[in-house]
Amino acid sequence: MPADHPKQTFDLMYYVKAALAGGICCSVTHGAMCPVDVVKTRIQLDPVKYNKGMLGTFRDVVSSEGAGVLATGLGATAAGYFVQGWFKFGGVEFFKIKFAESLGERKTWEYRLGIYLASSAMAEFIADLFLCPLEAVRIRSVSDPTFPKGLGAGAARMIQTDGILGFYAGLGPILLKQVPYTMAKFAVQGKAAEWFYTSMNKKPDELSKSTNVSISLASGVVAGVAAAVISHPADTLLSKVNKAGAGGTGSTMSRLSNIAKEMGFVKLCTVGLVPRCVMIGSLTAGQFGIFDTVMDAIGAKKFHIHDPDAHH
Repeated sequence: MPADHPKQTFDLMYYVKAALAGGICCSVTHGAMCPVDVVKTRIQLDPVKYNKGMLGTFRDVVSSEGAGVLATGLGATAAGYFVQGWFKFGGVEFFKIKFAESLGERKTWEYRLGIYLASSAMAEFIADLFLCPLEAVRIRSVSDPTFPKGLGAGAARMIQTDGILGFYAGLGPILLKQVPYTMAKFAVQGKAAEWFYTSMNKKPDELSKSTNVSISLASGVVAGVAAAVISHPADTLLSKVNKAGAGGTGSTMSRLSNIAKEMGFVKLCTVGLVPRCVMIGSLTAGQFGIFDTVMDAIGAKKFHIHDPDAHH
């Protein structure tokens, strides 16, 4: 067992607590960001009409459709991201600890970047299988004014019009967006947090709870901006491909390549990027901060990979 946890066993209860904390942190942060996401999706879907930036588009959308429209997709967002956070954060802890147990303390430290990347990729893949149907309903409800706004009614409509496979039409782009995004998020956050602890010459259990949460928040901002930049082209494609008729007919991949050609590489990488950096930076900081706070509140001591030669 890793040495900074001599009394703690990482049993099923630990993983359930980590999954619960992950579900809560993702649901709360994505739910709170719902108005920003509605506006961001509008800018991505119709940049010609919504060309006044984030605040201008906010005003336009509210004045033409009422403030209630900013809560569009809130049910699907909160439910979808609770499920996704459960598998993502719970999965990252599970895979990270299993790698650490099998490799031993020194190799775990040497291969820590690979462990962050592999753990987050595997956890995200599993989480996306659960998120994809809810995300399809959410994007359809934001982009199609005639589509039912409730999660249950929206899902029923999608089954009627698209069949069960309709829920997974966006799986390819979701994986293309979410897996690199999550790998960047956890790897950069891990390295940034490590840098903070090293520069202070302290281990997490030598610092106060509030200091640890502050480090989680700060490293979360760095991780969020890095992850937003890396995953932005796929996020734009995902918003577009769920819009009825976008990219012509044919398979999802052929529609995606049509959309990419129409937009061009620079636009794919830059349209809506600034609001997304603001959104994902604050979202990620919030997630890591809430995750640590909930873990602490339910009595789970978070697993940290640390240098076995430090502080001996």
